[in-house]
Amino acid sequence: MLHQPKSMRRAVAAASACGSLFLAGSAVADEELFKKSNCLACHAIDQKRLGPSMKDVAAKYSGDSGAADMLARKIREGGVGVWGQLPMPPQPQVSEADAKVLAEFILSVR
Repeated sequence: MLHQPKSMRRAVAAASACGSLFLAGSAVADEELFKKSNCLACHAIDQKRLGPSMKDVAAKYSGDSGAADMLARKIREGGVGVWGQLPMPPQPQVSEADAKVLAEFILSVR
């Protein structure tokens, strides 16, 4: 193994810490988008409200490679029948890009 100068080890450690903060900041930003987009009117992260919890949605679609695109489409177009007969109204005010971010956030909830 090569010996790295102390300054190099510090730089690597700092870059790693910044990357971790960036990823955590992204998750926080996605949750803020979730709140800002009025999802909380019908959904909660860990409990059923009018619609399913985000944990239940994430579990249902775990391992489904097409789930993010499908959920983004459902966010914008609405739907009924997957979680019961209470319809999810369309959310056309949510941009396609934001719908995709929301779908990915939902699928990341554990």
